[in-house]
Amino acid sequence: MLVYQKFLGKEREKFKSYSKLTENFHLTYPNDFNFAYDVVDWLARYKPNKKAMVWLSNKMEEKIFTFKDMSLWSNKAANYLKEMGIKKGDKILLVLKRSYYFWFLFLGAHKLGAIPIQATNMLKGHDYTYRCNKAGVKAVFITGDDDCTERFDEVANECKTVELKFVTKHKVPSGGGWIDFESGIEKASDKWTRPTGKDATCTKDVMFMSFTSGTTGYPKIIMHDFTYPLGHIMTGVFWHRVVDGGLHFTISDTGWLKSLWGKLYGQWLGESAVLVYDFDKFNAKEILEVIEKYKVTTFCVPPTMYRFILQEDISKYDLSSLTHCCSAGEALSADIFNKWKESTGLSIHEGFGQTETTVCIGTLVGFNEPVSGFIGKAIPGYNIKILDEDDNECLIGEEGEICIQATLNNKPCGVTCGYFEDEESTKRAWRNGYFHTGDKAYINEHNYIKYIGRNDDVIKSSGYRIGPFEVESVIMEHPSVLEVAVTGVPDEKRGFVVKATIVLKKGYKGSDKLVKEIQDFVKANTAPYKYPRIIEFVDSLPKTISGKIRRTEIRENDMKKY
Repeated sequence: MLVYQKFLGKEREKFKSYSKLTENFHLTYPNDFNFAYDVVDWLARYKPNKKAMVWLSNKMEEKIFTFKDMSLWSNKAANYLKEMGIKKGDKILLVLKRSYYFWFLFLGAHKLGAIPIQATNMLKGHDYTYRCNKAGVKAVFITGDDDCTERFDEVANECKTVELKFVTKHKVPSGGGWIDFESGIEKASDKWTRPTGKDATCTKDVMFMSFTSGTTGYPKIIMHDFTYPLGHIMTGVFWHRVVDGGLHFTISDTGWLKSLWGKLYGQWLGESAVLVYDFDKFNAKEILEVIEKYKVTTFCVPPTMYRFILQEDISKYDLSSLTHCCSAGEALSADIFNKWKESTGLSIHEGFGQTETTVCIGTLVGFNEPVSGFIGKAIPGYNIKILDEDDNECLIGEEGEICIQATLNNKPCGVTCGYFEDEESTKRAWRNGYFHTGDKAYINEHNYIKYIGRNDDVIKSSGYRIGPFEVESVIMEHPSVLEVAVTGVPDEKRGFVVKATIVLKKGYKGSDKLVKEIQDFVKANTAPYKYPRIIEFVDSLPKTISGKIRRTEIRENDMKKY
């Protein structure tokens, strides 16, 4: 359990270089490992007063939770779930924004063996219908904020498997069968005995399920087993570089799996508290104020948020408590990297993973430092290969698919155990001794990996294969650009040409002059054949509810135009 003593303390000599870390990083665990019991309850027993969470409301009201608090509240949650007829294997949908009740319920479900599913409060009626019916959800737990319960009630009769509806925030709608969750958990006992026999959990059981982003079709359901949290030792301790007794801040709603990357498993395995700020709308000034006031030690946000933060005068804030910064989810431009380092003295360490994995490629301070344009090296514990269409290993510099050497029965902790009731997708992803990510990349002579893009997003133009990610990375460095999506447009001569759909920053207006300026900028900063022959300026980009750009929608709209 003592992660710091093992990897960064007494046995540090075994892990002093990237090669030694890769060679010596091995995880062993009992067949009944369960994060809620074997990490949270362990910390509650031996370090009960150690801080686990600093929670802030949207009005800056503050609550502090220790590991003892988390243990007792998760006991209450497990008891309440059981009292309400929820049992091992039942699916429960959690739509709780950044409420601390999410943590109580998630851990309580782990103790009981129920299967939680995260979802965002931005869901609409058809989203609820699809998710509940596809997963066979028995109970929903929905925030009382805004009109979330009303939206669910619009389609409640279509959600055939849902038997129970719980609401938080002391806002219980009249009629409709809504149950006051807060009142129920308050009354529940905080004494809980770990189940045995058929009611006990084992590592191969499904621990939680998560829907994919659905960028190319209906979202699939990914299953993760009870070994998943152990994969986040690398996420929290080595990539986020959390500080024992420190405070980690990842900005993510609990509706997204990124919250499990940055607000739970890896951080608590590293014995760092997490900061949870339940804001309604991202405000860069407020984020800087929170970092300063609460002396955040480690920080992780997507590149877009770094860009917004950097538009503020950072010199006005004391960010000296920060020791390490990370980013994932989209292209990190050299411009953002350099400006952040100039402003704070800290590098931004990139990481790559999927809903199906924990962090599997990245830069780890002290082991492999950031290299501009590359997302890092394979994370120890993951045997990453770049394979061609016939599953042969690609040469250095040759583009292929990012694959993880593994089988369903012998996989790294943190990799999915399959797609729920979708044998076809499971077989397509797991084949020939590899898990296929569907992401394109190439590797250089120093084993750094250059990300290209999703298989479906790669543009074939005049014999060239162009990844949207690398073109977007360059365009994002132009001072006028706030967001960009690069796609291919059909062309009689070239097959496809590169198109950039751009959202401009305030103060800039689209014009033929700006189009030419951006095109020349791309030509000057990457291979000229990649430059966007078509540029369209828009007010916003189409996105999934998880915030990922829907290039598919842009392509479909363009097919009608071109």
